[in-house]
Amino acid sequence: MSELAELYEQIRTCTKCDLAKGRTNAVPGEGPATATIMFIGEAPGFHEDREGRPFVGAAGKYLDELLASIGMQREQVYICNVIKCRPPQNRDPLPEEMEACRPYLDRQIELINPRVILTISRFAMARWFPDKKISEIHGKAKRVGNRVILPMYHPAAALHQPSLKRVLEEDFKRIPQLLKELATLPEEEESKPAPIAQQMSLF
Repeated sequence: MSELAELYEQIRTCTKCDLAKGRTNAVPGEGPATATIMFIGEAPGFHEDREGRPFVGAAGKYLDELLASIGMQREQVYICNVIKCRPPQNRDPLPEEMEACRPYLDRQIELINPRVILTISRFAMARWFPDKKISEIHGKAKRVGNRVILPMYHPAAALHQPSLKRVLEEDFKRIPQLLKELATLPEEEESKPAPIAQQMSLF
């Protein structure tokens, strides 16, 4: 069993917080272990809880469309959430729930080692952009070692507020250029793992 598969098994059987009592399925995440891009959302919703997969509802379909707009497919990226079980009535995750799940997300970032992380929830964004508002920093990338963190609006927000669709679509168009810029990093820098805590200036 691969390290990622072992992690998924740990997540599916996790009982670290009370969310385990009400879930149908935990939702570890999905995508290739060699993915260059990782999306981090907030938490599973109704459909995700039923299927055990991330982003399978309307927001997931829109995410597929956004990826297609830059010539990519869902199968090329890694998708996960800050917490792995659905909160009741889709309420915000509690601090203790996020703390219980944090080691799982840390391990996913370590194993996948993506070049670009797109935060598509304020809870994911807060990890690298504490005390910032998405309205202020969406589409503005931060270098963290040899990795880029790019905060974006959640696809569901754009579905609920059509005015955000153009914003999100424009922010998505930055991704190919960011990948090109990362590809020009010196080889010795590129080969080093990026310490999560090492924050550098905005692009």
